[in-house]
Amino acid sequence: MALPVVAIIGRPNVGKSTLVNRLCRSREAIVHDEPGVTRDRTYQEGFWRDRTFMVVDTGGLVFDDDSEFLPEIREQANLALAEASVALVIVDGKQGCTAADEAIAVWLRGHKVPVLLAVNKCESPEQGLSMAAEFWGLGLGEPQPISAIHGAGTGDLLDQVISFLPPASDDGAEAAIQLAIIGRPNVGKSSLLNAICGEKRAIVSPIRGTTRDTIDTTIEREGKTWKILDTAGIRRKRSVNYGPEFFGINRSFKAIERSDVCVLVIDAQDGVTEQDQRLAGRIEEDGRACVVVVNKWDAIEKDSHTMPAMERELRSKLYFLDWAPMLFTSALSGQRVEAIFPLALLAVEQHRRRVSTSVVNEVLTEALSWRTPPATRGGRSGKLYYGTQVAVRPPSFTLFVNDPKLFGDTYRRYVERQIREGLGFEGTPIKLFWRGKQQRDAERDLARQQNRSR
Repeated sequence: MALPVVAIIGRPNVGKSTLVNRLCRSREAIVHDEPGVTRDRTYQEGFWRDRTFMVVDTGGLVFDDDSEFLPEIREQANLALAEASVALVIVDGKQGCTAADEAIAVWLRGHKVPVLLAVNKCESPEQGLSMAAEFWGLGLGEPQPISAIHGAGTGDLLDQVISFLPPASDDGAEAAIQLAIIGRPNVGKSSLLNAICGEKRAIVSPIRGTTRDTIDTTIEREGKTWKILDTAGIRRKRSVNYGPEFFGINRSFKAIERSDVCVLVIDAQDGVTEQDQRLAGRIEEDGRACVVVVNKWDAIEKDSHTMPAMERELRSKLYFLDWAPMLFTSALSGQRVEAIFPLALLAVEQHRRRVSTSVVNEVLTEALSWRTPPATRGGRSGKLYYGTQVAVRPPSFTLFVNDPKLFGDTYRRYVERQIREGLGFEGTPIKLFWRGKQQRDAERDLARQQNRSR
């Protein structure tokens, strides 16, 4: 069952994102002393007493200006209110009631959602009530003085919030699969998210850096619950200035780390760039399952040979993701967008899959029968005794050998290839750990010493 939604509304720079981080006990929402940092609506999970809910942060509302992104921000706020159980309006107690706050109050009267009014930046208990009293004139009910940065008054505020939420549910729902949409700026990540959701879930613009936060969206596909993480476009470090974009890119890297599967979006017109290769390397390094999505396929002139030829070209540059399935899509037309989910689900299942030791050793025995380890000039040759799977997410195997130094990179790649051919694991990286006899003896001696010292 979907969690109830609490929408955070207000003009720019009143502390909405700071309050979101406070309510959700996180640092996910970008906080920066600059108006317009938050643009899309972003979701985080909050918990208070016996209630779990989603808090949706929205961009700062401005009604007397239609310049860059402001109409889109208003549209995102409208969509947030449409799904909310309660709206939490944030105002700035230090600045007092402004014309922009009054415009928001008038706008909210056109919506049926219940409204709570929080007066932020009331750090002083003595002055807080008098600062809050100024906002009675908005007609949004009793103003609640709070300090988002210090937490003062937020407990009382949450008590009011949960009074508008449905009763707590005891359903033991399966955890959602975390899917992160990763890519360079302007490859169509937000368009892909909108196509998946069937609504304008994220602002789409040709301007680089439009998406700054990591946008969480929960949907149902393939009989599973998915949390889609749309991330900021990742550029080279030297191209990024300290500020909102810097924080957004850090959120993108964290999204990779907390995801179950990454969708790496490539622009079909640009092909694989150096930055795409770095992102692919980051996904493999973090051990995440992956699906490569080649977007803007509708913009390519093609015949029956175009797709196989382009796939060969792209894979030659993404050789370290040769295990990842590749899909050609158009977020604009919706072509093959839904096909992402069966591939992503298969990748997640393989990422979590465990194989018995006997099956692993059948594959290794077959590999050794086709190609024995090479020998050194001195006549020493590597011996592979047996292997076992030691971890999942990603699948990891320890191979017990006489001396790891006797197994060069070429033979190690051969063994990994044979494991993949014999066991599958499409859509996920695998890790191999080579342990020699000396390592095992040293570990055994250390264990004995520790036992004697106890």
